[in-house]
Amino acid sequence: MGRAASAGAYIVYASAIAAMAPSTNIGAATPVQIGGNPLLPDNQKQPQQKQEDAETRKIVNDAVAYIRSLAALNGRNADWAAEAVRSAASLTASEALSLHVIDVIADDVPDLLRKIDGRMATTAGKPQRLATAKLAVMTVPPDWRTNLLALVTNPNVAFILMPIGVYGLILEFFNPGAVAPGVVGAVSLLVALYALSYIPIDYAGAALVLFGVALMVAEAHIGAFGALGVGGIAAFVVGALMMFPAQAPGFALSRGIIVGAALSSGLLLIFILAALLSSRKAPVAAGSEALIGAEAEVVSWQGGEGRVRVNGEIWLARSDSSFAAGHRVQIAGRDGLVLQVEDVRPA
Repeated sequence: MGRAASAGAYIVYASAIAAMAPSTNIGAATPVQIGGNPLLPDNQKQPQQKQEDAETRKIVNDAVAYIRSLAALNGRNADWAAEAVRSAASLTASEALSLHVIDVIADDVPDLLRKIDGRMATTAGKPQRLATAKLAVMTVPPDWRTNLLALVTNPNVAFILMPIGVYGLILEFFNPGAVAPGVVGAVSLLVALYALSYIPIDYAGAALVLFGVALMVAEAHIGAFGALGVGGIAAFVVGALMMFPAQAPGFALSRGIIVGAALSSGLLLIFILAALLSSRKAPVAAGSEALIGAEAEVVSWQGGEGRVRVNGEIWLARSDSSFAAGHRVQIAGRDGLVLQVEDVRPA
Protein backbone atom coordinates (compact mmCIF):
# COMPACT_ATOMS: atom_id res chain seq x y z
CA MET A 1 0.00 0.00 0.00
CA GLY A 2 1.06 3.62 -0.52
CA ARG A 3 0.37 4.72 3.04
CA ALA A 4 -0.36 3.59 6.59
CA ALA A 5 -2.85 6.27 7.57
CA SER A 6 -5.56 6.27 10.21
CA ALA A 7 -5.88 2.71 11.56
CA GLY A 8 -2.81 1.70 9.55
CA ALA A 9 -0.59 3.73 11.90
CA TYR A 10 -1.88 1.76 14.89
CA ILE A 11 -1.23 -1.52 13.08
CA VAL A 12 2.36 -0.47 12.34
CA TYR A 13 2.99 0.49 15.98
CA ALA A 14 1.49 -2.82 17.15
CA SER A 15 3.80 -4.86 14.89
CA ALA A 16 6.92 -6.53 16.25
CA ILE A 17 8.79 -5.41 13.13
CA ALA A 18 7.71 -2.28 11.27
CA ALA A 19 8.90 -1.76 7.70
CA MET A 20 8.02 0.71 4.96
CA ALA A 21 8.64 0.74 1.24
CA PRO A 22 10.25 3.79 -0.41
CA SER A 23 7.86 6.61 -1.41
CA THR A 24 5.25 5.65 1.17
CA ASN A 25 4.01 7.56 4.21
CA ILE A 26 2.62 6.94 7.67
CA GLY A 27 0.54 9.00 10.09
CA ALA A 28 -2.74 10.96 10.16
CA ALA A 29 -4.05 8.76 12.96
CA THR A 30 -6.58 11.22 14.38
CA PRO A 31 -10.00 9.61 15.03
CA VAL A 32 -12.46 10.95 12.46
CA GLN A 33 -15.79 12.37 13.61
CA ILE A 34 -18.47 11.69 10.99
CA GLY A 35 -20.88 14.65 10.80
CA GLY A 36 -20.93 17.97 12.67
CA ASN A 37 -18.74 20.97 12.08
CA PRO A 38 -15.77 21.04 14.48
CA LEU A 39 -14.37 24.16 12.77
CA LEU A 40 -16.92 26.56 14.32
CA PRO A 41 -15.60 28.89 17.07
CA ASP A 42 -16.64 27.94 20.59
CA ASN A 43 -18.84 31.04 20.99
CA GLN A 44 -20.89 30.01 17.93
CA LYS A 45 -21.41 26.42 18.98
CA GLN A 46 -24.61 25.18 20.50
CA PRO A 47 -24.56 23.22 23.81
CA GLN A 48 -25.01 19.98 21.90
CA GLN A 49 -21.96 20.78 19.76
CA LYS A 50 -19.87 21.61 22.83
CA GLN A 51 -20.86 18.27 24.33
CA GLU A 52 -19.73 16.58 21.11
CA ASP A 53 -16.39 18.43 21.39
CA ALA A 54 -15.94 17.04 24.90
CA GLU A 55 -16.66 13.55 23.58
CA THR A 56 -14.14 14.13 20.78
CA ARG A 57 -11.44 15.09 23.30
CA LYS A 58 -12.16 11.91 25.25
CA ILE A 59 -11.81 9.82 22.10
CA VAL A 60 -8.56 11.54 21.07
CA ASN A 61 -7.02 11.19 24.55
CA ASP A 62 -7.97 7.53 24.65
CA ALA A 63 -6.39 7.00 21.20
CA VAL A 64 -3.19 8.79 22.34
CA ALA A 65 -2.91 6.56 25.40
CA TYR A 66 -3.48 3.48 23.28
CA ILE A 67 -0.87 4.27 20.64
CA ARG A 68 1.65 5.28 23.36
CA SER A 69 1.18 1.86 24.94
CA LEU A 70 1.84 0.22 21.56
CA ALA A 71 4.97 2.34 21.13
CA ALA A 72 6.23 1.31 24.58
CA LEU A 73 5.54 -2.35 23.80
CA ASN A 74 7.82 -2.34 20.75
CA GLY A 75 10.26 0.41 21.75
CA ARG A 76 9.22 3.02 19.18
CA ASN A 77 8.87 6.81 19.17
CA ALA A 78 5.88 7.47 21.48
CA ASP A 79 6.03 11.28 21.22
CA TRP A 80 5.58 11.30 17.45
CA ALA A 81 2.81 8.70 17.76
CA ALA A 82 0.90 11.09 20.03
CA GLU A 83 1.49 13.90 17.53
CA ALA A 84 0.10 11.71 14.72
CA VAL A 85 -3.10 11.29 16.72
CA ARG A 86 -3.50 14.84 18.04
CA SER A 87 -2.36 16.80 14.96
CA ALA A 88 -2.67 14.21 12.17
CA ALA A 89 1.08 14.45 11.51
CA SER A 90 2.55 12.33 8.71
CA LEU A 91 6.04 11.16 7.78
CA THR A 92 7.78 9.82 4.70
CA ALA A 93 9.57 6.47 4.92
CA SER A 94 13.01 8.04 5.40
CA GLU A 95 11.72 10.43 8.08
CA ALA A 96 9.97 7.59 9.88
CA LEU A 97 13.20 5.58 9.92
CA SER A 98 15.26 8.50 11.28
CA LEU A 99 12.70 9.20 14.04
CA HIS A 100 12.59 5.51 15.04
CA VAL A 101 8.95 5.14 14.04
CA ILE A 102 9.82 2.08 11.90
CA ASP A 103 12.67 -0.43 11.94
CA VAL A 104 13.64 -0.72 8.29
CA ILE A 105 12.95 0.43 4.72
CA ALA A 106 12.71 -2.39 2.19
CA ASP A 107 12.09 -2.49 -1.56
CA ASP A 108 10.19 -5.80 -1.55
CA VAL A 109 9.58 -8.90 0.56
CA PRO A 110 12.91 -10.65 -0.20
CA ASP A 111 14.74 -7.41 0.62
CA LEU A 112 12.78 -7.14 3.87
CA LEU A 113 13.66 -10.70 4.89
CA ARG A 114 17.35 -10.00 4.29
CA LYS A 115 17.36 -6.75 6.28
CA ILE A 116 15.53 -8.05 9.36
CA ASP A 117 17.59 -11.25 9.56
CA GLY A 118 19.27 -11.45 12.96
CA ARG A 119 17.17 -8.68 14.56
CA MET A 120 15.60 -9.11 17.97
CA ALA A 121 11.78 -8.91 18.19
CA THR A 122 9.43 -9.34 21.13
CA THR A 123 6.74 -11.95 20.54
CA ALA A 124 4.40 -13.25 23.25
CA GLY A 125 6.36 -11.16 25.76
CA LYS A 126 9.66 -12.87 25.00
CA PRO A 127 12.59 -11.58 22.90
CA GLN A 128 13.29 -13.70 19.84
CA ARG A 129 16.08 -13.52 17.28
CA LEU A 130 14.75 -13.59 13.72
CA ALA A 131 16.25 -15.95 11.14
CA THR A 132 14.64 -14.84 7.87
CA ALA A 133 17.44 -14.72 5.31
CA LYS A 134 16.75 -18.13 3.77
CA LEU A 135 13.01 -18.31 4.23
CA ALA A 136 10.98 -19.34 1.19
CA VAL A 137 8.35 -16.79 0.15
CA MET A 138 4.95 -18.29 -0.64
CA THR A 139 2.27 -16.13 -2.20
CA VAL A 140 -1.26 -17.10 -1.15
CA PRO A 141 -3.87 -15.36 -3.31
CA PRO A 142 -7.14 -14.36 -1.62
CA ASP A 143 -9.94 -16.89 -1.97
CA TRP A 144 -13.29 -16.19 -3.62
CA ARG A 145 -14.92 -15.25 -0.32
CA THR A 146 -12.34 -12.57 0.38
CA ASN A 147 -12.64 -11.23 -3.17
CA LEU A 148 -16.43 -11.20 -2.89
CA LEU A 149 -16.38 -9.34 0.43
CA ALA A 150 -13.87 -6.86 -0.97
CA LEU A 151 -16.17 -6.28 -3.94
CA VAL A 152 -19.45 -5.77 -2.05
CA THR A 153 -17.84 -3.50 0.57
CA ASN A 154 -16.63 -1.17 -2.17
CA PRO A 155 -18.63 2.07 -1.66
CA ASN A 156 -19.45 2.30 -5.36
CA VAL A 157 -20.85 -1.26 -5.46
CA ALA A 158 -22.80 -0.79 -2.22
CA PHE A 159 -24.27 2.46 -3.55
CA ILE A 160 -25.41 0.80 -6.81
CA LEU A 161 -26.94 -2.17 -4.98
CA MET A 162 -29.07 0.04 -2.72
CA PRO A 163 -31.38 1.60 -5.39
CA ILE A 164 -31.47 -1.70 -7.29
CA GLY A 165 -32.77 -3.37 -4.15
CA VAL A 166 -35.39 -0.69 -3.49
CA TYR A 167 -36.60 -0.66 -7.13
CA GLY A 168 -36.80 -4.45 -7.20
CA LEU A 169 -38.91 -4.69 -4.05
CA ILE A 170 -41.25 -1.93 -5.21
CA LEU A 171 -41.74 -3.63 -8.59
CA GLU A 172 -42.58 -6.86 -6.77
CA PHE A 173 -45.08 -5.09 -4.50
CA PHE A 174 -46.90 -3.58 -7.48
CA ASN A 175 -46.68 -6.78 -9.54
CA PRO A 176 -47.21 -9.66 -7.08
CA GLY A 177 -46.07 -13.00 -8.40
CA ALA A 178 -43.36 -11.63 -10.70
CA VAL A 179 -40.84 -13.22 -8.26
CA ALA A 180 -37.65 -12.16 -10.09
CA PRO A 181 -37.79 -8.43 -9.13
CA GLY A 182 -38.50 -9.35 -5.51
CA VAL A 183 -35.66 -11.86 -5.28
CA VAL A 184 -33.13 -9.58 -6.99
CA GLY A 185 -34.29 -6.60 -4.95
CA ALA A 186 -34.18 -8.40 -1.60
CA VAL A 187 -30.73 -9.88 -2.23
CA SER A 188 -29.33 -6.56 -3.49
CA LEU A 189 -30.74 -4.59 -0.57
CA LEU A 190 -29.50 -7.05 2.06
CA VAL A 191 -26.00 -7.14 0.53
CA ALA A 192 -25.98 -3.32 0.37
CA LEU A 193 -27.00 -3.04 4.04
CA TYR A 194 -24.29 -5.55 4.97
CA ALA A 195 -21.67 -3.55 3.06
CA LEU A 196 -22.81 -0.20 4.52
CA SER A 197 -22.42 -1.60 8.05
CA TYR A 198 -18.66 -1.77 7.38
CA ILE A 199 -18.40 1.63 5.68
CA PRO A 200 -18.51 5.03 7.44
CA ILE A 201 -21.55 6.80 5.97
CA ASP A 202 -23.58 9.91 6.64
CA TYR A 203 -27.08 8.70 7.48
CA ALA A 204 -28.67 11.96 6.34
CA GLY A 205 -27.18 11.37 2.89
CA ALA A 206 -28.41 7.75 2.86
CA ALA A 207 -31.90 8.94 3.85
CA LEU A 208 -31.88 11.49 1.02
CA VAL A 209 -30.90 8.79 -1.49
CA LEU A 210 -33.78 6.55 -0.36
CA PHE A 211 -36.17 9.53 -0.32
CA GLY A 212 -35.14 10.38 -3.88
CA VAL A 213 -35.81 6.81 -5.00
CA ALA A 214 -39.21 6.93 -3.26
CA LEU A 215 -40.12 10.18 -5.06
CA MET A 216 -39.22 8.70 -8.45
CA VAL A 217 -41.30 5.60 -7.71
CA ALA A 218 -44.19 7.85 -6.63
CA GLU A 219 -43.85 9.71 -9.93
CA ALA A 220 -44.29 6.44 -11.77
CA HIS A 221 -47.51 5.57 -9.96
CA ILE A 222 -49.07 8.99 -9.31
CA GLY A 223 -48.14 10.71 -12.56
CA ALA A 224 -47.25 14.25 -11.39
CA PHE A 225 -45.80 15.03 -14.86
CA GLY A 226 -42.20 15.32 -13.65
CA ALA A 227 -42.57 17.33 -10.43
CA LEU A 228 -41.92 14.39 -8.10
CA GLY A 229 -39.40 12.84 -10.48
CA VAL A 230 -37.20 15.95 -10.76
CA GLY A 231 -37.30 16.39 -6.98
CA GLY A 232 -36.40 12.73 -6.57
CA ILE A 233 -33.37 12.99 -8.88
CA ALA A 234 -32.19 16.13 -7.03
CA ALA A 235 -32.55 14.41 -3.64
CA PHE A 236 -30.79 11.32 -5.03
CA VAL A 237 -27.75 13.28 -6.28
CA VAL A 238 -27.41 15.48 -3.17
CA GLY A 239 -27.76 12.44 -0.91
CA ALA A 240 -25.13 10.53 -2.89
CA LEU A 241 -22.68 13.43 -2.51
CA MET A 242 -23.33 13.57 1.24
CA MET A 243 -23.45 9.84 1.88
CA PHE A 244 -19.73 9.12 2.02
CA PRO A 245 -17.92 11.88 4.00
CA ALA A 246 -14.70 13.27 2.58
CA GLN A 247 -13.05 12.89 6.01
CA ALA A 248 -13.05 9.12 5.64
CA PRO A 249 -10.06 8.34 3.36
CA GLY A 250 -10.43 5.43 0.96
CA PHE A 251 -14.22 5.50 1.03
CA ALA A 252 -14.96 8.18 -1.55
CA LEU A 253 -17.81 7.61 -3.98
CA SER A 254 -16.93 7.89 -7.67
CA ARG A 255 -18.48 10.95 -9.30
CA GLY A 256 -18.98 8.87 -12.44
CA ILE A 257 -21.15 6.44 -10.49
CA ILE A 258 -23.28 9.32 -9.20
CA VAL A 259 -23.68 10.84 -12.67
CA GLY A 260 -24.44 7.45 -14.21
CA ALA A 261 -27.05 6.61 -11.56
CA ALA A 262 -28.68 10.05 -11.94
CA LEU A 263 -28.78 9.75 -15.75
CA SER A 264 -30.22 6.23 -15.54
CA SER A 265 -32.91 7.43 -13.15
CA GLY A 266 -33.63 10.40 -15.43
CA LEU A 267 -33.98 8.17 -18.50
CA LEU A 268 -36.24 5.81 -16.55
CA LEU A 269 -38.34 8.81 -15.50
CA ILE A 270 -38.64 10.04 -19.10
CA PHE A 271 -39.70 6.56 -20.22
CA ILE A 272 -42.34 6.41 -17.46
CA LEU A 273 -43.70 9.87 -18.36
CA ALA A 274 -43.87 8.93 -22.06
CA ALA A 275 -45.75 5.73 -21.19
CA LEU A 276 -48.08 7.72 -18.94
CA LEU A 277 -48.92 10.23 -21.66
CA SER A 278 -49.42 7.44 -24.18
CA SER A 279 -51.79 5.61 -21.84
CA ARG A 280 -53.87 8.73 -21.31
CA LYS A 281 -54.34 9.14 -25.08
CA ALA A 282 -55.32 5.48 -25.56
CA PRO A 283 -59.00 4.57 -25.83
CA VAL A 284 -60.76 3.41 -22.69
CA ALA A 285 -60.43 -0.36 -22.34
CA ALA A 286 -62.52 -1.02 -19.23
CA GLY A 287 -65.64 0.16 -17.41
CA SER A 288 -68.87 1.62 -18.77
CA GLU A 289 -67.03 3.89 -21.20
CA ALA A 290 -65.49 0.86 -22.90
CA LEU A 291 -68.97 -0.60 -23.59
CA ILE A 292 -70.45 2.49 -25.23
CA GLY A 293 -70.16 2.15 -28.99
CA ALA A 294 -69.13 -1.50 -28.87
CA GLU A 295 -70.95 -4.10 -30.95
CA ALA A 296 -72.88 -6.99 -29.41
CA GLU A 297 -74.63 -10.13 -30.68
CA VAL A 298 -78.27 -10.76 -29.86
CA VAL A 299 -78.68 -14.05 -28.00
CA SER A 300 -82.46 -13.86 -27.50
CA TRP A 301 -85.07 -11.15 -27.90
CA GLN A 302 -88.75 -10.70 -27.08
CA GLY A 303 -90.65 -7.47 -27.45
CA GLY A 304 -88.46 -4.55 -26.41
CA GLU A 305 -85.88 -6.44 -24.41
CA GLY A 306 -83.61 -9.47 -24.52
CA ARG A 307 -80.08 -10.70 -23.95
CA VAL A 308 -76.92 -9.82 -25.86
CA ARG A 309 -73.36 -11.14 -25.81
CA VAL A 310 -70.55 -8.55 -25.59
CA ASN A 311 -66.89 -9.35 -24.90
CA GLY A 312 -67.86 -12.90 -23.93
CA GLU A 313 -70.44 -11.74 -21.34
CA ILE A 314 -74.25 -11.99 -21.45
CA TRP A 315 -76.07 -8.74 -20.63
CA LEU A 316 -79.71 -7.73 -20.37
CA ALA A 317 -80.60 -5.25 -23.11
CA ARG A 318 -83.48 -2.98 -24.13
CA SER A 319 -84.32 -1.23 -27.37
CA ASP A 320 -87.22 0.37 -29.22
CA SER A 321 -86.58 -2.06 -32.08
CA SER A 322 -87.02 -5.80 -32.32
CA PHE A 323 -84.11 -8.11 -33.26
CA ALA A 324 -83.65 -11.72 -34.19
CA ALA A 325 -81.10 -14.02 -32.53
CA GLY A 326 -77.63 -13.55 -34.05
CA HIS A 327 -78.33 -9.98 -35.13
CA ARG A 328 -75.53 -7.43 -34.58
CA VAL A 329 -76.42 -4.41 -32.46
CA GLN A 330 -74.53 -1.45 -31.10
CA ILE A 331 -74.50 -0.41 -27.44
CA ALA A 332 -75.76 3.15 -27.09
CA GLY A 333 -75.91 3.45 -23.31
CA ARG A 334 -76.12 1.69 -19.98
CA ASP A 335 -78.59 1.82 -17.13
CA GLY A 336 -77.15 -0.18 -14.24
CA LEU A 337 -76.96 -3.78 -15.41
CA VAL A 338 -79.13 -3.18 -18.51
CA LEU A 339 -77.68 -2.04 -21.82
CA GLN A 340 -79.44 0.26 -24.24
CA VAL A 341 -78.84 -1.05 -27.76
CA GLU A 342 -79.72 -0.03 -31.30
CA ASP A 343 -79.36 -1.48 -34.74
CA VAL A 344 -75.84 -1.32 -36.16
CA ARG A 345 -75.75 1.63 -38.45
CA PRO A 346 -74.48 0.92 -41.93
CA ALA A 347 -71.00 2.22 -42.61
